Amino acid sequence: MYRAPVDDIAFTLKQVAGLGPDLEQGRYGDLSDDLVDAILSEAGRFASEEIAPLNLPGDMEGARWNDGAVTMPKGWPELYHRWREGGWNGLSGPGEFGGQDLPVMINVAANEMWSAASMAFGLGPLLTMGAVEALDKHGSEALKATYLAKLVSGEWTGTMNLTEPQAGSDLAALRTRAERQDDGTYRIFGQKIFITYGEHDITDNIVHLVLARLPDAPAGTRGISLFVVPKFLVNEDGSLGARNDVFCASIEHKIGIHASPTCTMIFGDNKGDAAQAGAVGYLLGEENRGLACMFTMMNNARLNVGIEGVGIAEAAYQKAKEYAQERRQGRHATAAGADMSPIIEHADVQRNLLTMKALTAVARSICYACANALDRARSAEGEEAKTWQERANLLTPVAKAFSTDIGVEVASIGVQVHGGMGFVEETGAAIFYRDARIAPIYEGTNGIQAIDLVTRKLPQSGGAQVTGYIAELRADITALRASNSADLGQAADRLDAAIDDLDDATGWLRTALSEGRMEEALAGATPYLQLFGLAAGGAYLARAAVADTGAARRALCRFFAENLVGETAALKSRVIEGSESLTAARAALA
Repeated sequence: MYRAPVDDIAFTLKQVAGLGPDLEQGRYGDLSDDLVDAILSEAGRFASEEIAPLNLPGDMEGARWNDGAVTMPKGWPELYHRWREGGWNGLSGPGEFGGQDLPVMINVAANEMWSAASMAFGLGPLLTMGAVEALDKHGSEALKATYLAKLVSGEWTGTMNLTEPQAGSDLAALRTRAERQDDGTYRIFGQKIFITYGEHDITDNIVHLVLARLPDAPAGTRGISLFVVPKFLVNEDGSLGARNDVFCASIEHKIGIHASPTCTMIFGDNKGDAAQAGAVGYLLGEENRGLACMFTMMNNARLNVGIEGVGIAEAAYQKAKEYAQERRQGRHATAAGADMSPIIEHADVQRNLLTMKALTAVARSICYACANALDRARSAEGEEAKTWQERANLLTPVAKAFSTDIGVEVASIGVQVHGGMGFVEETGAAIFYRDARIAPIYEGTNGIQAIDLVTRKLPQSGGAQVTGYIAELRADITALRASNSADLGQAADRLDAAIDDLDDATGWLRTALSEGRMEEALAGATPYLQLFGLAAGGAYLARAAVADTGAARRALCRFFAENLVGETAALKSRVIEGSESLTAARAALA
């Protein structure tokens, strides 16, 4: 059973991601070191003792659809109500509407624990938190007064409605339409698919954020608007009124996250209680500027999807380690007697477990560092705020894509450690592999994240942001080299080489972009993101090894440096030299 690694989470937040110095400087007011520990400890208890036990039963039962209604697995509505009553939905929510105004770092750390305990459970609140951020930043005072307090508390949940059958990653192809009404509202007509928690029985109301196109809108993404479309309309006194014309037509049967309802939503099918057809919607932000509003929600979601990868990886690692300690097969080479040894004594299993642990630690550090940049951007002003926002922009695609790839890889290794028993559901190892596989796909596929990193984030401030970040990573390796290195082997040299690979690949891509060689740059985008994650993650492990001179973290840093980070050389080659062979190989796809 999953046990939240509260000590590792707290250490990474404070000593690696930067929360410790921020607390010392009073950046977050009265938030103290002890209070952070108390929050993390209670979140860990709730995740371990209340969410995790319902993960497998919820997966086996799944969400069920019948005639437009979705029933959640047994015990899940009650679990959600206990979670909401604990105040967890409002950790980083605006204080004006009942939130706790805590740093994003604290919320992301808690989200790791919810996702590790049950990714299917943690998914719903992630969308609600994103809706809160979009409404708080772009909503009118009337919309905020109507919806924000209920969303911040979790009394109502939120969704994000982008995808349509013909429009997945290409939002320019959206067909859902909005029609202006004389009273200032809009009527929404269309179909959305893959809508997480689009219908359920855990709250009284669901607030959908829906992308749609007005009749006179410009073509492409410049003509998309964003609307608030509640399941039930809200009366002036805040009570629930008529059922809106939005219904769930079906739910998907998926590889994983079975307890999370993934819905097909129909808007404007003349089934609601309103006087005329069409789902009643309220404009969020400005007409034809909906994508900018939605990206506020999506950027929040992308970091939190990255932390889903971390949570799944942690849970899979714990499960595999526990099994390896108990399962006996063969006899270790140096073992005395004829008894079989626990498989954790075998070198190959040790390598698998250490790979799982190291990759999880790397992904956690990147996600927390991204959250730290968001927090600093929000608490700073002027040029300092701009610098930290650019840092968050730079790290967001890496946090999302690299960490979710890690989630899949670590969960797969976990199945391998279990051997044949990992391939059957009895052991509970397979659920992590099945659940993890969606994370590299939704909230912008990992290929799209790589394109975003290369084409939009590297050029920030003329390349000064990424150059400064790489310099910071180098400083971490320098500090590692200056520490007592007798137990670190070749770690500093190997990590230095990885930073060199990142620097070289970054310079090559920036030159390619400046010279208009876009196809070459795009061909190298995905290996570049992988290279970025490995190099940055190695530097964060070095930072951890310097901050904690105990044997465990230093040994993990050395293992990563001498066994895993060497892949950056091959990735650099793919970035710089792989375009021509990729283009030529298209003939093989004919």
